[in-house]
Parts: sequence; C-alpha cells; structure tokens
Amino acid sequence: MGRRQSFLRQEHQSRQPCFTHRRDKMSAGTGNHHIEPGRATGRVTACIAHPAQADGIVPHAFALAKALDAPVTLLQVLEGERAPARPDPIEWDMRRHEARRSLACLAIPRDPSMGRADIELADGAAVDEIRRVILDHPDGLLVMGLQEQDSSRCRGIGSTVHNLLHAAPSSIMLVPALAAEAPLNGYRRILVPVDGSPWAASALPLAVRLAKQSGAQLVLAHVIPSPEFTETGPFDTADLTLRQSVLDRNIRTARIYLDQLHRAVADLDISVRTVVAQGDDVRSTLEQLIRTEAADLVILSARGHGLLANTEMSYGSVAGYLMTHATVPLLVVPTAFNSDHSAVLQHPQDLRLPMFASA
Repeated sequence: MGRRQSFLRQEHQSRQPCFTHRRDKMSAGTGNHHIEPGRATGRVTACIAHPAQADGIVPHAFALAKALDAPVTLLQVLEGERAPARPDPIEWDMRRHEARRSLACLAIPRDPSMGRADIELADGAAVDEIRRVILDHPDGLLVMGLQEQDSSRCRGIGSTVHNLLHAAPSSIMLVPALAAEAPLNGYRRILVPVDGSPWAASALPLAVRLAKQSGAQLVLAHVIPSPEFTETGPFDTADLTLRQSVLDRNIRTARIYLDQLHRAVADLDISVRTVVAQGDDVRSTLEQLIRTEAADLVILSARGHGLLANTEMSYGSVAGYLMTHATVPLLVVPTAFNSDHSAVLQHPQDLRLPMFASA
C-alpha cells in the first residue's frame, strides 16, 4: 500500500509547510470556515493528478467549499514508476520538493475571506490514496479533473475517476479541461437533470444547498425522449397518432412533476426555473441545454430510471455521456439502489442536505 505524507497549513505564506506523517490530524481551516460541533465534518478535497490540471481544479474546489462552508484539502499523489526497479532517491526527493512548493502556492485562495487549504502529499496508487481520504472524510466531496485527449468530443474519464465512481460513497465534481474558470463570486446558474425517478431527484438536496448559499438560480431540466416503436416499415397514420399521444402524455406528466419540484424549491426562497425539452437522444439534448441555459455547473445523480434495469452499473449512460462531452463542471452524486422506487420528494423538508454547516 502507498505511504501518505501530509502538510499542515501554516499561518504565514512565507513559512515552509510542515511535513508530517499521514496519521497526524490536519489543522482546521481558518477564515470563515467553521464546522459546528456535532455536525458532519465535510471536507472538499481537490485531487491533483497532474500539475497542469491544478489551475483548473483548485479554484472550483474553493468555490465549492465557500458555498458549503467547508475546509479545503489539496491532495497530490506521486505514483512511482511501474518498472520493477525503485526510483532514484534523489530524483524522487526532487519530485516531492517540487510538489510541496506547487501545493503551497495553490493553497492560497483568490478570495481573501477564505482560509488557506490544507495540503497533503502521498506516495502510492492514486485510487488507493484517494480512497483513504474518503474513509477519513466519508461525508466530504472530491474535485477531480477529466482527461483531455485529441478532441474535446472524444475524451475519456480515466481509470482513476471510473474506479472512484464505482466505489466511492462521496459526491465527485469532475472538471473538464475546457471548463471556464471558477467564478469568484460563486456559481450563478446550476442545472439539475431529473427524469421523475427518486434517484435522479437525490441530487436536489446538494443543488439546493449550493444554490441557497451562493444565490444561484436552479434550472430543473427534464428531457422527454421520442417513444420507441418496433419498426419494420414506414409508420402508418395509427402509429403516428399513437406516438404523438404517448409523447403528449409524457410531456404533461413531466410538467406536473416539475411544477411540484418548483414549488418545493421556491418555498425555500431559491430562484428556480423548469425546462421540459424533447429530443430523440436524451444525452445530446441535455448537452445542448447546458449550453443554451448558460449553466456554469451541472449537478446530477449518477443514475436515473435506468437503475431499475441494471443495478450493477455505478453510473448510467446519461452521466457517462456528459462526463465525456460537457464543458462545464459536473457534480456527480452517487446513487444507492432502493427497492422502494415509488418514493418521491413531496415536501420542502425533503430537500434538506444533512451535511456540512447549516444553511
């Protein structure tokens, strides 16, 4: 297993971070960060795989932490060479020194009202070390970067992100390489895809908390797919009439559902809009909605209605598509299967998020 080493945040920028063993407790955040006794001690951890990703990831971690009134940790895992030979000790020490220096600079937030981030440096496999963070802070959030490949239309999520989505109980913010810089004054428009299932709606409490704290507008989006018919030839008039009837029924049902959610969210004094869209492909239609609605953050459940058909997958086709196509950060909320899938959000109190400080 890997060996983690952590640094305690210093009060003054000029001081060198203190190198300590991973079991030592890190200091709490300064500034406005405050975790009340007896409440969940959530933490936002920015996982920096490559220094080139840091400038895009870290500001979003601070923006998320500010909205949730949570401390920030910057984690970098130094993975050794895969060759059997041990790395050169001098070269390895130089890598550690450079990582320490870079993390110390990144730990200073742009917002002077926020405290410096804690920093941690670990040796080992990235998945193993990040899992240890999750065990230490099971109610925290992770912020990670998505891989950039030759085309923005053909990028992968990477094996580390895939494995964490499969195993981690924590919500994970995924920041595309092409994402805009994190807004200094907080996210302004948060889009939440819903499909009528309680699993998709499970992303709402976190979205409500973020919108409430940052003054953002929530956009609740429901995409209606075209009804699928078995096709062996051209549709006749009866087929087309039936198809339109099913589509009209689904649109009416979606609007009723969104009206219920709208009332529940508006009762919490949050600006909210609802959007019903229709498209042959839900995934690409949502991608288009993200652009037309000018969302700067998307919060979605890892699974929706598709969970009923396959409970083994850690994230569904919609979430997977957006991970490889969206150009704004995605905050993916893990989904636990519950056989009582008739449950719905019926009251405003159902939108509470029992994590971090009180809103």
